[in-house]
Parts: sequence; structure tokens; C-alpha cells
Amino acid sequence: MWQTNAVALRAGGEAMLVDSPYFPDELEALPGVLAGAGFEPDALLATHADFDHLLGRLAFPGLALGLGEPSVERLQREPGAAQRALRDKDDELYVARPSPLALGQVQTLPVPGSVELGGEELELHPADGHTADGLAVMARWCGVLCAGDYLSNVEIPMISPGGSLGAYRATLARLAPLVEAAETVVPGHGAPQGRDAALRILDEDADYLDALERRDARPALPKGRDTREQRKIHEANLGGLG
Repeated sequence: MWQTNAVALRAGGEAMLVDSPYFPDELEALPGVLAGAGFEPDALLATHADFDHLLGRLAFPGLALGLGEPSVERLQREPGAAQRALRDKDDELYVARPSPLALGQVQTLPVPGSVELGGEELELHPADGHTADGLAVMARWCGVLCAGDYLSNVEIPMISPGGSLGAYRATLARLAPLVEAAETVVPGHGAPQGRDAALRILDEDADYLDALERRDARPALPKGRDTREQRKIHEANLGGLG
């Protein structure tokens, strides 16, 4: 569902898991899969506070969850919202979990800012617009950009409550030089992309935002994203403009 991605990054003797899969069997298998590849996470990080990005705690309950300061503020403004949204989605999909989501120890991270991982630096860049919060993670030593819910090859820009068209545009502008410097761009949803493909998606997303600002009822959506579900997202985006 949603082609959700989780990214394991390693430097020196340390590893970090960015974002999370959704289904209980995926989460149950995750520690063994990562250990088999030589990754044993020391910390968790979520690109934003939507529930489908916070589930790493269910796979690694003993690890602290790193969140950007705007995401921590969002959780404080909306206590229990992520857990309720997860329960609602689980009920809709008939998903049973062995335990509810408990965020436990949350570490507030500066955005913009950086965190150290095994002697290397993870850059944290603001990425709001989809929601009121968000960050993108740049690991220059291995050429990986974790873009959060941006630059997806399966989903058009989605402006959720708290997000805005202007902030989304600003995030795309900040992401552009990071994509130029990356070898692989991993969106929150969809397939990882090489640099050239990610730059094409970025341009397509900017064109879509132009159409949204014009309030086009039937804009030309990018190839591979012109689906009934993406048309529903466009209608919701239009409704959110007021």
C-alpha cells in the first residue's frame, strides 16, 4: 500500500533507519532483514509526523525516534492524532497489530541542521508544504537523498491540512540542488530514482503546482500519475485552496 519506503543508512559502525514500512509483517521482518544485510540501527528518524512514517518504533521499540523540531511541535499540537489516524487506517484495511503505536522517547532535531552518523554528517533540510512539518535527509557520503513525501513517481504533490502551495514550491526549490548532488533519491512513496529521473519529476511537480494555482479542473498529470486516485488527490488539493 502506498509503496512506502524505509531507508537504512550506515556510516562507520553506526546505522539509522529513516521512515518505516506500514504492514505488521513488514515491521516484524525488518530487524532480521536489516541484520542480514549488516545493518543494526542505533536510531530512528522520521521525515515528518504522518502516521505511516512513524512506525519504526514498532519494529525497534528500544530506539529513540528523531523528529525535526516542527514535527515535534505538530505532535504536541495534535496529541494522539497519529495514533488515531493509524487505528482508522488499520480498521479500514482490516489490519490487526500486536501492539498500539507508542512513540516513546522522541529526540528533537534542528531543521535546518545536521546529525552525526558514524563520523559522517546527515544534513537535515526543511521540507514543509505537503504538511506543516517535514525534513529531507541528505547523506552526501553515499549520494542518497531521502526526500520525504516529495518527488514521487506514483503520486502527484499532495497538500494536506497544514501544508500550503507556497511552502511546497519553496521545498521543491530547496530540493533541486540536493537532487543535483545525489546519485539516488528515495521518495516516501514510490520507486527510488536516479538523479536525472528525480529532476524530471521535480519539474513535473512544479508544472503541476502551476496548474493547481490556476485552479485547472482537469490538468495534464504526469505520465504514470494520471490515475483515478491521483485525480481525487487533485480535487482535494483544489478544495484546500479555498
